Amino acid sequence: MKDKILFVVTSHAQLGDTGKKTGYFLSEVTHPWSVLGDKFEIDVVSPKGGRPPVDGFDLSDPINRRFWNDPDWQDKMSATMTPDQVNADDYRAIFYAGGHGAMWDFPDNKELARIAASIYERGGIVSAVCHGPAGLVNILLSDGTNLVKGRKVDSFTNAEEEANGTAAIVPFMLQTALTDKGAEFESAAPFTDHVVTDGRLITGQNPMSALSLGQTLLAAMQK
Repeated sequence: MKDKILFVVTSHAQLGDTGKKTGYFLSEVTHPWSVLGDKFEIDVVSPKGGRPPVDGFDLSDPINRRFWNDPDWQDKMSATMTPDQVNADDYRAIFYAGGHGAMWDFPDNKELARIAASIYERGGIVSAVCHGPAGLVNILLSDGTNLVKGRKVDSFTNAEEEANGTAAIVPFMLQTALTDKGAEFESAAPFTDHVVTDGRLITGQNPMSALSLGQTLLAAMQK
């Protein structure tokens, strides 16, 4: 029986009050899945369950296209679990995918934070990419410390948010929130591939980092 990884995607579909839609960023799910799916069983959870909203819908990307046209993958993505359906003991790793929606419904979801803390404290891996680290901001371990305190992390940076034109739209700046929680933020140039590993915590900077994050997570799980 294959070991299991829990992917977390947002349920939030509105980009602030702009009238624009958002959701999970498609390649931030498909790219890691493309390197992990053959080796591990992947389950998907979202704050509200069911079919989550999708952003970054680019079918010119061959990996996106392959997954989007896979009926088995579509079946799984159309029926994501709710946090109360998840048994944390079943998973060796948790991965928070990004997409701007994560900024609204990841940080204060106590059930998802509890699941991630449980996986981590049993020796599992916590990973996230782009806006996915919004889910790490309020993860408390059993001793009351924040997971990211004193740890090297990366995420979508303040500079990237500014360049993207969304700094005034998101509810907070993710890089700032992580450093305010005591994280040691390490980033590369905007919109370049960059993954940071600190023990069993693995974070990637942006959509360009999603494939590398999957490869880094694969290597960590195969140790």
